[in-house]
Order: sequence, then structure tokens, then C-alpha cells
Amino acid sequence: MKQSSRRKKGKVLQNLVRDKILKFFPHLRKKDVDVARNGENGADIKLSKVAKCLVPYSFETKNQEKMKTIYDWLDQADRNSGKLEAVLVIKQNTRRPLVVIDMETFFTLIRH
Repeated sequence: MKQSSRRKKGKVLQNLVRDKILKFFPHLRKKDVDVARNGENGADIKLSKVAKCLVPYSFETKNQEKMKTIYDWLDQADRNSGKLEAVLVIKQNTRRPLVVIDMETFFTLIRH
């Protein structure tokens, strides 16, 4: 894959996250939530002071095929969940455990 295609693919995910934040927090304006430029240091989603108060999270986005196994595991959790929301807990040796949930679920949980 060309570098320009990788950048474009990453930008699509950043825009999706930005749009979700604006959808779930409609009182925020577009200037409150911005995406980082290619190569810019820091979080991938840039939040204003107001946005940081409402959404106290730092977003790093990755749009890669390397994560197929995680999606396979989440599919397994979905199949076994019945009427419950699927949650995947993953851990690598010497690393802290992580919880993987659907993005819609995440934004529903953090909405005030």
C-alpha cells in the first residue's frame, strides 16, 4: 500500500471519530473538535478546552489490518453475548489489560 493511501485511510478513521464526538455532543462546534495533520505530534483528535471537559479522553486512531485477531475475538464475544453487550478484555505479557468495545457503545457510555 502506498504511503499516501495509508495516510488517507488513517484520516478517514480520524474523521469518523471526530464526527461521532460532534454527533454525541451536539452542543460542541466543529472548531471544538479537529483532526491532527499528518505527522503532527500528540493526539489524533484535537479537543478544545470545552470539548476536553465533556470528553476527557485522548484519542489515538489506528486503521490497520494487523488487528484482525482482535476483531476475530470480538466477533466471538458477539456470538456468545446473547442479549448482552459484547466486551473483549485483552492482555499481553507485562502489559496492562485493555477492554475493547464497539465505538457506538463507548460514546453512548460517555454521553452525559
